[in-house]
Amino acid sequence: MVAATVTALVAGAVVATEAAAQPADTEYTVLAERPSDLAAARVAVEDAGATVVRENPAVGLVVARGPATGFVERVAQSPAVLGAGRVRPIGSLPTAGLRTAAPAADIPGIDPVEQEHRSRPGPAPSPRLRTPAEPQAPGLDPLDATRFGMTMTRADAARAVEPGDRRVLVGVLDSGVDAGHPDLAGQLDTGLSRNFAPDIPTDPNGTPFDGPCEDPSCLDPVGRDDLGHGTHVAGIIAAAADGRGISGVAPEITLVDLRGGQDSGLLFLQPVVDALTHGADVGVDVINMSFGVDPWVYNCSSSEPDSAEARIEQQTVVATMDRTLRYVHERGVTLVGSMGNNYDDLGAPKVDRLSPTYPVGSAYPRPIDNATCHSLPVEGPFVLGVSSVGPSRIKADYSNYGIEQTDLAAPGGWLRDGLGTPAYESNENLTLSTFPKEILQAIGDVAPDGSITEQGQGFGVQRGCDATGGCGYYAYLQGTSMAAPHVAAAAALVVSRFGTEQPGGGFGMDPLRVEQILRDTAADRACPAPVLSYAPQGRGPEYDAPCVGTPERNGHYGDGIVDAYAAVTAPR
Repeated sequence: MVAATVTALVAGAVVATEAAAQPADTEYTVLAERPSDLAAARVAVEDAGATVVRENPAVGLVVARGPATGFVERVAQSPAVLGAGRVRPIGSLPTAGLRTAAPAADIPGIDPVEQEHRSRPGPAPSPRLRTPAEPQAPGLDPLDATRFGMTMTRADAARAVEPGDRRVLVGVLDSGVDAGHPDLAGQLDTGLSRNFAPDIPTDPNGTPFDGPCEDPSCLDPVGRDDLGHGTHVAGIIAAAADGRGISGVAPEITLVDLRGGQDSGLLFLQPVVDALTHGADVGVDVINMSFGVDPWVYNCSSSEPDSAEARIEQQTVVATMDRTLRYVHERGVTLVGSMGNNYDDLGAPKVDRLSPTYPVGSAYPRPIDNATCHSLPVEGPFVLGVSSVGPSRIKADYSNYGIEQTDLAAPGGWLRDGLGTPAYESNENLTLSTFPKEILQAIGDVAPDGSITEQGQGFGVQRGCDATGGCGYYAYLQGTSMAAPHVAAAAALVVSRFGTEQPGGGFGMDPLRVEQILRDTAADRACPAPVLSYAPQGRGPEYDAPCVGTPERNGHYGDGIVDAYAAVTAPR
């Protein structure tokens, strides 16, 4: 169906014919009709006036460098090509140094929803921490007392049964993982990790995007995270249980940094595909995807305002992600994705006012429908879609949802939970996890001497140090990005508990069986109301969230809130 639509679009498009007259300054992703058509697609790329840069044979993808206009329509005419889309502008700015920070109350690049607590009028009191004299569950770290997700998922109890197996690999497909963080340094397999997302200093209009490159190649080394998002996700999954700071849901598994994200916070198709196929090829068991594939929040086959090139690009994204996710699943990987923070019913989405997200300022209103538009990767095949709840177990106001799309719910945090109580708008309503010290210093939360500033204290930033003086830093965020890794970690515990030596070598488990255990053991949660209103929390009617289904399965919670303890104690 996608191929037919692409062909029809090209037939009606005005196609440029003089490729040689334009400079080859843009990169494109070209998807072959089938992986076996890769050689023919390569010829089609050259015939359309571009040069092949590299390939991904696993899914039949070619990266090409060509002229800024006309190439997508030209190359899509080839019967060997299913579609094409822009990757990114070419160029580098090898200027050393951390990118320039935005205003002090903001973490540059991170979704404003995820750091909503930083926009409150006036800082909130610092969270109450457990004192050394207070009892603590065995195996938990000092700051775990402030993390409601550990108890809601019963990860604290699960640890006594199954803390994880080092042979189990969890890929974090995100902005990177800070290998210098003491709670993550020993958890990360740097040999298997890769960075697939070169920095983009500016967008095509010259607007700063990722900022100056820190490395002359514009490709940061493995173990660097200039955004902090991936580091936060990684800590939820597997921060070390070492008596300092926090511990992850699955502290004894191994992390793999599959960096597909830009410093700006966006994730484009080609790096995502390369990261996914690499993870599958090196034997990763679980991949967490707390993102949406940019630049389209929804990829539509025929949204009326879109140009012919934009339609071809979106159809290419859908087809490429479908093929890639199937490839990864077939190699034994459990895929977990966040639902998104746009408070959308993905079965009846609103007008998309955010796409395209790149270049900066290019978004325009687009009508969206459930039949022809897809939010990816969460609506892709074999992806467990995760919605977010707050401490009260109510769906967070920002969380996307939908009876077709929501598979599980998990604690992601909700600042406005606990209305009418002292907990309302407290930092503890969010998720505390690992965060790069350098970013916290750049935005003014941590002083040059390593102490937490008054601003940082107000935002709940924490520090955990060991007897040698080595300190890690921790920040609060909220979002479906924080919910998904609770599920990914629970999946890793299931593989650790029930996995076996595989016939072809290695240790693993059928992802369909992993998914079934998570679904069967999740805590059922009934709809709170036919239509949940967030008006008492100050939200407008656009946040109203209909909830369809039964206590066993509905649009807010899917099959229920993930329960790590129930999962690892399920019958074999």
